[in-house]
Amino acid sequence: MTDLKLSDHGDPERSFYDQIGGEPTITTIVRVFYEGVATDPLLRPMYPDADLGPAEERFRLFLIQYWGGPTTYSEQRGHPRLRMRHAPFPVDLEARDRWLVHFRAGLDAAALTPEQDAQFWDYVTHAAQFMVNTQG
Repeated sequence: MTDLKLSDHGDPERSFYDQIGGEPTITTIVRVFYEGVATDPLLRPMYPDADLGPAEERFRLFLIQYWGGPTTYSEQRGHPRLRMRHAPFPVDLEARDRWLVHFRAGLDAAALTPEQDAQFWDYVTHAAQFMVNTQG
C-alpha cells in the first residue's frame, strides 16, 4: 500500500517528486524562494515571525508531499487548507506577482528539465492565483 498523497502525478512507480530529484530539489527551490521573500518589502510583512525558518520548513514539507514524497506535512499539520491559512493576509495581484517572481527564481535554481519546470510552474501559477483574496 502506498502513502496517501495530496496529488498523484504521472507514473505511480516514480512520482514527480522522485523524477525531479526529491528532497534536495524541493529544498533548493524553497530556500531560494525564501531568500527572495526575506528582502521583499511587499511580502516580508506577511510573515510575522522574525525567523522565516518555520514557514520555509512548512512550505518545503507541503511541496514534498504534494509532488509525491513523504506525507510529513499532513502528519504534522493535517489538511493544507491553503486559502484558510492565508486568509488573514491581504493577497492582491501585486503580492501574487511578487510571490511568483521569487518562486521563479527557485525553479531556475533547481535546473529542472523544461517539461518538469513547465509542470511545476503550471501548478504554482494556478496556486498563486487561487490565493488572491483582495483587490489592490
